[in-house]
Amino acid sequence: MEFLKGDERLDYLLAENLRIIQSPSVFSFSLDAVLLARFVHVPIQKGSLIDLCSGNGVIPLFLSLRTKGSIIGVEIQERLYDMAKRSIEYNQLENRIQMIHGDIKEIPKELGFGKFDVVTCNPPYFTTPTSEEINENEHLAIARHEILCTLEDAIKASSQLAKQGGKVAFVHRPGRFLDIMTLMRKYKLEPKKIQFVYPKQGKEANTLLIEAIKNGNPDLKILPPLIVYQDNNEYTSEIKEILYGK
Repeated sequence: MEFLKGDERLDYLLAENLRIIQSPSVFSFSLDAVLLARFVHVPIQKGSLIDLCSGNGVIPLFLSLRTKGSIIGVEIQERLYDMAKRSIEYNQLENRIQMIHGDIKEIPKELGFGKFDVVTCNPPYFTTPTSEEINENEHLAIARHEILCTLEDAIKASSQLAKQGGKVAFVHRPGRFLDIMTLMRKYKLEPKKIQFVYPKQGKEANTLLIEAIKNGNPDLKILPPLIVYQDNNEYTSEIKEILYGK
């Protein structure tokens, strides 16, 4: 198929009538991206949305099912940007989703400050490793580690892009919770709702979902915990509904 290159494959986007290009050696989306796309509050009929650190475009594709607004995805890795662009073309969503190959630190200057109703970001989770620890696969190393952008870079850019009262939502690791809260307030993003995700009942949380409002008033809501797996290693009913619908 002309849409695919190398070891790429064309996967179904879970229960949705969409397909996405993935590659085991370059990038495949995780549950984190799905959870963020479902967690964030989006305007249904119109609005401007932007997703930073888009990878292969999974969050913009998911968001296109929840809103009729315009969506931009930003990805710094050319190979991943190309995969996302081809997925958008395959699904005939070019009139709804635009991909930009660029550095999120420069995007506010390029697109303009305070232009977006919603900003989402699934940034690299881990601080820059030593040369001995870094993944030999450059694509995976950049996606997972703060090599080309830090958490502060991502939060600062998100704040610059968001309108007054606009929503900014991140998915990250609970270990960075205080860093996220501190940086969000530094850049005038007031955390409004948080949800912790647990692999199983009785285990420690391994994922954090957080949504803030640009220059919002303090009023933080902690949502009920989200459990991914039952004891028999099957998805819980909540996760099944998120992944596959009712």
